[in-house]
Amino acid sequence: MSIVSSMTALEQIHQMPLREKLLVLEAIWNDICREEQNLEMPQWHKDILDERERMVADGKAQFVDWEAAKKQIKEAT
Repeated sequence: MSIVSSMTALEQIHQMPLREKLLVLEAIWNDICREEQNLEMPQWHKDILDERERMVADGKAQFVDWEAAKKQIKEAT
């Protein structure tokens, strides 16, 4: 895709109502998920995930449900 085509697509997206943007976003995400196995995780990201997994296994960390996590984030900011 050329830069001109990309800019035109972005302009079209900016003109879309929010509901349509969300539908396009969902379609793009679903398309990406179909190719998930082709995505390579950067080593630094794998290192972080491995460390978090070790912390949970060692009892030094635990999972928090999403609602509690959002509350913690709002309180911290």
